[in-house]
Amino acid sequence: MKWPAIFVLLSICSQAAAQDIEVSVFSATSKSAILRWTRVYGASSYKVIAAPQNSPGNPVGYAVFGPHTVMGTINSLSPNIIYTFTVAALDNAQEILNIGTIDSSSAPEVMDPLLTMKSKDSKTFIVSFSLKTGATSYIIRLQNPNRFIRENIVSSSPAEIESLDPYTEYSLSIMSVNSGGQSQPSSPVTAKTVLPPPQLSASSPSNNSITVSWAPVANAVQYSLSLYKFAWNTTIIKHNTSNTNWIVSGLDMGSVYVIKGFAWDPEGRQGEDSLYIDQMTRPAVPSIANVSMVMNNGLAGISVSLERDEGVFGSLQYHVMSDQNLTCNSTSSSCTLSPVGCGEVHTVRVSTSDEAGPSDPSGPVVFITFPCPPQSLAVVESTEGSCTLTWDTVTHVNSYTAFIKRGDGAEESCNTTSRSCTYNCTCGHTYLMSVMAFNQAGSSPEGQVLNYTTLPCCPEGVSISAVSTDTFEITWTVSRGAELYQTRAADSSEVILCNDTAPVCALSDLSCDSSYSVVLTPCNDISGCNRACKAHTQITAPCMPMNLMLTQRNSSCFSVSWTPNNRLANYTVTASGDDGTRTCNTDGNSCDITDLPCGSNFEVSVIATSPAGLGLPSYSELLETGPCCPVDLTVDQVTQAMSNVSWSPAKGAHTFITSLTSTRGHARCHTMDSHCLMGCITCGTNYTVTMEAISHSGRRSNCSYEGFSSSACCPSGVRLYGMAHSSLRVHWHGAGSSHSYVTELVGSRNNYTCTASPGESSCDVPNIQCGDVYTVVVAPLSPEGSKVLFCAQRIYSVSCAGSNLGTVECYNMQKYIYNSILSSTVTTQTIISFFSNVISTCCSAVIYREKRSMD
Repeated sequence: MKWPAIFVLLSICSQAAAQDIEVSVFSATSKSAILRWTRVYGASSYKVIAAPQNSPGNPVGYAVFGPHTVMGTINSLSPNIIYTFTVAALDNAQEILNIGTIDSSSAPEVMDPLLTMKSKDSKTFIVSFSLKTGATSYIIRLQNPNRFIRENIVSSSPAEIESLDPYTEYSLSIMSVNSGGQSQPSSPVTAKTVLPPPQLSASSPSNNSITVSWAPVANAVQYSLSLYKFAWNTTIIKHNTSNTNWIVSGLDMGSVYVIKGFAWDPEGRQGEDSLYIDQMTRPAVPSIANVSMVMNNGLAGISVSLERDEGVFGSLQYHVMSDQNLTCNSTSSSCTLSPVGCGEVHTVRVSTSDEAGPSDPSGPVVFITFPCPPQSLAVVESTEGSCTLTWDTVTHVNSYTAFIKRGDGAEESCNTTSRSCTYNCTCGHTYLMSVMAFNQAGSSPEGQVLNYTTLPCCPEGVSISAVSTDTFEITWTVSRGAELYQTRAADSSEVILCNDTAPVCALSDLSCDSSYSVVLTPCNDISGCNRACKAHTQITAPCMPMNLMLTQRNSSCFSVSWTPNNRLANYTVTASGDDGTRTCNTDGNSCDITDLPCGSNFEVSVIATSPAGLGLPSYSELLETGPCCPVDLTVDQVTQAMSNVSWSPAKGAHTFITSLTSTRGHARCHTMDSHCLMGCITCGTNYTVTMEAISHSGRRSNCSYEGFSSSACCPSGVRLYGMAHSSLRVHWHGAGSSHSYVTELVGSRNNYTCTASPGESSCDVPNIQCGDVYTVVVAPLSPEGSKVLFCAQRIYSVSCAGSNLGTVECYNMQKYIYNSILSSTVTTQTIISFFSNVISTCCSAVIYREKRSMD
């Protein structure tokens, strides 16, 4: 059976057979693809066919596999082409049981080797390469001496390859990648990274020396180091060594020096530079001053005064330390340890340092701070009308004073050396109590304030209202003696609490579609809570629909479904967009949204209602219909092999794939614009015009338009022959016998025109003016009689010989163009036009040589 017949048979059967075979592309190269498919019961063989997606009737290869094979390779593919792969399951009679298809692209062509490679540092290569048409990205493959292979994905050239091993030779190759797969690797090239930088560290053992050391760098044969004095413009010392340390003496005291270095490998290559490091020589030890305590903005601190040694050179840092883990640093003559707490004993020392190291600490100074405020205040009502205030013992204290203020404004105080005080109290009032401690440093800060009241009453006038789907607002009248109200809402599975001092409370995060028992309990800090108040019942709103799913039924209808999670509820589905709103209602868990226009976006949500009220809407899902097709599409021919296709805007379309298809070839473009320039057009051919409109998210609509016919081909082999009686014959090779041709000769003094009938390939022009240069154009005429405008021009010189024409020859363009430039009779654009029109004629070499000499 011939190839077209096989493919037509599979195409016909694919319309009738159930699409049970699932086909996938396991991998692809530039010339083959490995396919996988699902097994079909009763199949005796599987036939695989590959055809270009834009030419499905012209398969390029096929393969047949046995009944137990579910993976196979098909060859004879071309690089970077989208193919339609068809897998057919055949029975013993070679009848088709089932069929499946998939579209996929072949991989790009093999890349050229990497052009250049150089080390940016010890762990980075910078590589450059030639880009490949059709490739979406590139894979650079590296192999180290241990044959470990690593691949980096890059998008353009040049590219950086990072995280390499220092001083390691790598083999590098490159592959191009598209949606179908990746090409085979290019020929490998080798490159070697440089040595890593030495990790320098430095110290100052004395006030005029610095010691620099570093760990050995593998494969290094020598090290080069440089030492600069800070703020100087020149290197004061350079040093080469094979050791891993360097001692520099004779330096200035308390000065900053900058050091850097690098390693040399056995090949004599310089390694990566190290980072600059700074090192200061040690200063002289200064003397210290006294230590005292200060208050600053209500905060206590220990201030240390310092006495600078004016003979010390360089910047000094003073460090003040307390054995209570307080420190401060300063470059001035004082430093404050802050904040200092109450009741603390501090031993304070001071030292000074620069980058080279610290001095010895000063002698200790002991300091005791003011006492802490008493804690754990408590009230015991020992007898009716008598209360005792107690607190914990505080260290470093001489005496205490207790302050008691009643709610009606009455006050009293109590001085004592013990930790309790008794005062008169009555029920139904609020008391504020505090205690302060004293020692030689002063009084303690303000401490705990204790609030005490008698047991409060139950609230009256309780009102419960639902302010949202998961929130109750509860209000009541103020209860005497209540400082805090506790609201408790409980259903069968959870308890929610709300504590507030106001006679209003909002209980949030309640479970939807649930019945709650609400209890309000008034409390105060000392007496506790009154838990004898009655309960109230309230039901919450229905639950929000969950797991919203959209299923497309046709181009204008989507089915919306969700998980039902309410005991009794009705549901409303709303789809809102720029083209209006669509709704549907149901008491189930699915609903259809219809009459949706093309190229539109809708936001879809579902909301539930019940006797308890309106629930929250579901989370929204975006619904997008396929884009609209452009209403108008126009094809205009620009050159013999190039056409411009333009179209009107299409709602919802983001990109367009436009195709011109014929039996003699095809053209295709993918663009975001409303037009595209398409090459590879064959002259004198009828084309089918189709388009795919694609939305932002990838939805596609197929569009068809009226066909397009390209113009007749331009003739070739145009020649001029001198005839008798000052006539000139123009001869050419035509592209067909159904076209008429027109010939135009344009000279400096006269212009001539002649037209040949269909089927003729020459015409005669009488009474030609000899001794002139003529631009000759031969072009076919359209069926309407118009001339094709893009046929090439030829330039000929016609000489004189007696009364007849002499020789007709290709004009010496060297002399014509050179003289024209000198006389400014032509523009540069004219010269370029001459080059493009006559480059293929007999004088092209002369013109090209003259152009290069003029450039």
